[in-house]
Amino acid sequence: MRSALIAGTLLLAIIATIFFDEVRSLECYVCSRQEGNAEKCLTTTKTCESDENACQSEIRWGSTPYWSQGAEKQYYVTKKCAKKEDCEEYVNRFTSSCQRIWYEDWKCGECCQGDRCNYYIIMGAGNLKATWLLSLVTAVVIFRHIFAS
Repeated sequence: MRSALIAGTLLLAIIATIFFDEVRSLECYVCSRQEGNAEKCLTTTKTCESDENACQSEIRWGSTPYWSQGAEKQYYVTKKCAKKEDCEEYVNRFTSSCQRIWYEDWKCGECCQGDRCNYYIIMGAGNLKATWLLSLVTAVVIFRHIFAS
């Protein structure tokens, strides 16, 4: 009986953790047209608005804003909070220009969900939240313990 009470308490704690994770605001890295994924893009974060449920990243490869003949190309990174639907639409709109050919200008985008998931750019930051994974593993252990007794 005591092990069932402990298991029930742990299960309630897991559910509360999941609920709290969904209610609180998302936090994303933010920066605008920075040269590379460095400095501000890795140190500046923002707590997103309640309707913003994704982190959006964009990387552009091209000449400097003040183009001159023979100018070298470089990366420009932008990160921000976004609504998931808007972010996915943005990424889909520019999929055809995401060629990654060194001698052409290109632009790629990415959406992810989870606190600070946009630390890396265009690397498949992932949509699986660590909290969900931890909760799933804990639930499996609890149920195995209950049914093993």
